[in-house]
Amino acid sequence: MILMKKLILLGLAVLSLQLTAQEKRSELQKMTPEQKTALQVKQMTLDLDLNAEQQKKVATIMEAQTKERMAKIDALKAKKDKGEKISADERYQLMNEHLDNQIELKSKLKSVLTEEQMQKWEAKQEKMKSRMANRKRKAATTN
Repeated sequence: MILMKKLILLGLAVLSLQLTAQEKRSELQKMTPEQKTALQVKQMTLDLDLNAEQQKKVATIMEAQTKERMAKIDALKAKKDKGEKISADERYQLMNEHLDNQIELKSKLKSVLTEEQMQKWEAKQEKMKSRMANRKRKAATTN
């Protein structure tokens, strides 16, 4: 009986943690592109020690990227809400566009950042990519 109570309490604790994490994600999704860009630029300034001119240029680049990405996400959500699924060709096209956008972003940032800053940015991107891959692996094993 005591073990059962402990298991129920543990289950409730895990559930409340998941709900809290989902709430945080949904609040991030409610931000405007300008707010997201401002946070990205500030984080990049901390990580890469950007000067004022670089901050302005990076803000312009990141804002355009963020607006474009959010528009695509909204279109995908609208399609999902209608109950439509993405075809294999559409998925291929989206992935291809995503990679093109990454290439474009990298080339634009290369024109603004110094060599050292670019190396730091690329290292941070790799770290983030590996973290996302780990999350996907964990989610796949739990489902």
